[in-house]
Amino acid sequence: MIKTTVEVKGMMCGMCEAHVNDAVRKAFPNIKKVTSSHSKNETVITSETQPDAAELKSVIEATGYEVGAITSGEAKRGIFGK
Repeated sequence: MIKTTVEVKGMMCGMCEAHVNDAVRKAFPNIKKVTSSHSKNETVITSETQPDAAELKSVIEATGYEVGAITSGEAKRGIFGK
């Protein structure tokens, strides 16, 4: 599993987080999990394959937020390997 962290500037509340999450889910239907945090200014995506960074940036910026750094790495597995 791949964990992709996207710096997202401009989210102010839970509705902003939901707006970004919905846009990412719609554009990348094969992702396993997406969570956003306005307090951390980030969106974290867990997926089988790495999403295209340019497309990810385009999708999030289309919602009205500014995208900064995008980093990816191996997702840590839980105790039961899930």
